[in-house]
Amino acid sequence: MADANMADFYDRVRRFERMRSKGYGFEADGTLGRSFYHRSPAKRRGWLLPTFMALLVVFGLKAGLYQAVGADSYAQRVERLQAGEGFDPVGGWLMQADPVTLWMSDAMAGGMERLK
Repeated sequence: MADANMADFYDRVRRFERMRSKGYGFEADGTLGRSFYHRSPAKRRGWLLPTFMALLVVFGLKAGLYQAVGADSYAQRVERLQAGEGFDPVGGWLMQADPVTLWMSDAMAGGMERLK
C-alpha cells in the first residue's frame, strides 16, 4: 500500500518543477510573487454574446426606423428597395418588417407614450 504522505510529497514536487519550468521561484501561500504579475495568455472568447448583441442592434435599428416613419411609409420604402437594381433587393429583403421588428417597434411606442 502506498503512503499517502509520499503521494502528496511527489505531487508538490511535480507542482514546483512545473512552476520552475515557467520561470517562477518558490511562492508561499498568501504572498504576491512573480506569478501575480505574470500575464496569462489571452482567453478565447465566445461568439454567442457578440452575435446576439449584433442581432439586437440590427433589429433595434429596424424597429426604430419603423416606429419613426410609420408603417405605410416604411412599407413603401421597402417596396422601392425591392424593386431597385444591384444590391437594393437584398436590402429590401433585410429591411422588411418581420415579427421581431414589429414587436420591438410596439415596445418602443409604448415606452415613448409612458415618457410623455
